[in-house]
Amino acid sequence: MAHVPTHREHRATRRTLRATLRLRAAATRTLRKATRALASGQPQTAKTHLIGRGLDPTTAKRFAGAFSKGVTPTATSETVIKLKGRARKAVAVKLYDSAAFMARLRVYRPKSPTAAAAFAALAA
Repeated sequence: MAHVPTHREHRATRRTLRATLRLRAAATRTLRKATRALASGQPQTAKTHLIGRGLDPTTAKRFAGAFSKGVTPTATSETVIKLKGRARKAVAVKLYDSAAFMARLRVYRPKSPTAAAAFAALAA
């Protein structure tokens, strides 16, 4: 006879499904936003380029800093970041056009084998 889930198990299953849906919705929103930004033709951050090319947002955020280290940006911009409490700070942001981004993508590979495979797939 098949296992009939208890009320507690049913609630736990629904909770995990809702969490999965929330994460997917956030990733989809981020992808759409990055795609629109890249379509504008303006220089964008390394993170935006990586997400717009198909890398998941978590991995893109993790490797964007290392990706842009030592690379001369096409342009720079300023953005405001939130610090502790209500404090905010203006910081410089490196922006890259598509040509500069693709040139860096061809040579950059992280040490993590799974991330390196993801970057190799993006470069291909």
